Amino acid sequence: MLKKCPLAMGLEDIAPLVRTVEEIPEPITTVIKGNIPSWINGSFLRNGPGKFEFGKDNFNHWFDGMALMHRFYIHDGEVTYSSRFLRSDSYVRNSEKDRIVVCEFGTMAMPDPCKNFFSRFLSRFKIPKATDNASVNFVKYKGDYYVSTETNYMRRVDPQSLETKEKVDWSEYIAVNSATAHPHYDREGASYNMGNSYGKGGFFYNIIRVPPPEKVAGEDKADFSGAQVLCSIPASDSRKPSYYHSFAMSENYVVFIEQPIKLDLLKFMLFRIQGKSFDKVMTWEPQYDTIFHVVHRHTGEQSKVKYSAPPMFTLHQINAYEDKGFLVMDMCCGDDGDVIGDFTLENLRRGPGEEMDKFYNSMCRNLPRRYVLPLTVTDDTPSDQNLVTLPFCQATAVKTGCGKVCICVCELYDEELFQYGGLEFPQINYAHYNARPYRYYYACGFGHLFSDSLLKMDLETKKLKAWRHPGLFPSEPVFVPAPNATEEDDGVVMSIIITPRTEKSTFLLVLDAKTFTELGRAEVPVNIPFGTHGVFNEMQ
Repeated sequence: MLKKCPLAMGLEDIAPLVRTVEEIPEPITTVIKGNIPSWINGSFLRNGPGKFEFGKDNFNHWFDGMALMHRFYIHDGEVTYSSRFLRSDSYVRNSEKDRIVVCEFGTMAMPDPCKNFFSRFLSRFKIPKATDNASVNFVKYKGDYYVSTETNYMRRVDPQSLETKEKVDWSEYIAVNSATAHPHYDREGASYNMGNSYGKGGFFYNIIRVPPPEKVAGEDKADFSGAQVLCSIPASDSRKPSYYHSFAMSENYVVFIEQPIKLDLLKFMLFRIQGKSFDKVMTWEPQYDTIFHVVHRHTGEQSKVKYSAPPMFTLHQINAYEDKGFLVMDMCCGDDGDVIGDFTLENLRRGPGEEMDKFYNSMCRNLPRRYVLPLTVTDDTPSDQNLVTLPFCQATAVKTGCGKVCICVCELYDEELFQYGGLEFPQINYAHYNARPYRYYYACGFGHLFSDSLLKMDLETKKLKAWRHPGLFPSEPVFVPAPNATEEDDGVVMSIIITPRTEKSTFLLVLDAKTFTELGRAEVPVNIPFGTHGVFNEMQ
């Protein structure tokens, strides 16, 4: 019998976690409880929505809120906090008009009421420009920090002052119309990403490479020279390409996961006329399989083997690596892709108790899964038998026809994880174990609509360690390795803890990564809305 997460009862109100807050541009001191290790020297940078209305206009979806950047600066065991709204064109234009004038993921900007009827009618036939409200992540290209979302625009930022710098348009450097907010980095300093392009030839998913930094000292401008498209992968159905949030990368391969969350391009062209927001053009279509497109990272050559799996959706990869002729990919997966559109502010602000319970219990849980792709499939490879020969691995791969391989997963958890509502926002010891065999990863448990626990997962034993306290909601955990570390989990895990129960009771939590016990916290009297992603910027 298939086990499921237990039904929630009596979930508390989280509306205070999605309300507008003020920025704090000048650093303020925090109160240290316990001990913040003195070897930690740098900035914990976080991104996420922080303003949910302009004038009388309100955004509809959590993703739509204006980007608010946060910085916890840690030095000699002391911590300061600052925050700034990204001065994107979207933020500036909305502020000037005191209403929403730029379309976001779940919110359509209404025509200017000051225009006459005919002008307002015609404005519905214009395709709106993509937003530069980069509220998803901090990313790095050629040594510079940018904040990013999922359009063709990013903003370069100063990681110390959080000052907004120039806007960068991917399409001015390479032929893509958008890019993810989850690039990968190799050990030589190059960055890799995925971006869309579409035209008369159809719809393509493009693998992007930005070379390592070669900046001349003293230069202070965005540098994307040498950026290139390594490979263009045609969509399986150009009329209905797939939505994706991230991708997998091993030492020698990039894997694009074409999942059955589809973008209806006809609806996309018409949604402005119909007055619908972008989230309405995305549909979960489980009649389609999931397809893994494998591309050699150094040559750009795409594998001729078609790897497919039953329908699933994924937002975040955990890790990918090669082992004895196999490509092992671990990721957080769900079985209902409609969940993305469910994170409306109306849903997140539902009343506590029965109303919130019913909505949460209707949603699928994301769980960690492993897919194993055999890399040496040829015409002579036997059909109808499991090709996966890795020890202690229950994943299967069966050749079903000429150049086709069907993949079935191995679950990376035991039943204890159900008590934490599944998991998301996975992080690893990226600097030393990305694209390599590994044992541990860290994530958020989702016993509520927002994460309410921190988890350390052991892939060898499938056991977990948890940090969980009622009423406290942690951000994505970020692992910081200790200097001269000799083991994978030598270091600390950082997370920002917020609560809807008490005003201005936020703190930076520092856990010992090995024992998953608290070392210390830095309390700061501010409200921070629930955010998305972040990084640790180490300072020498």
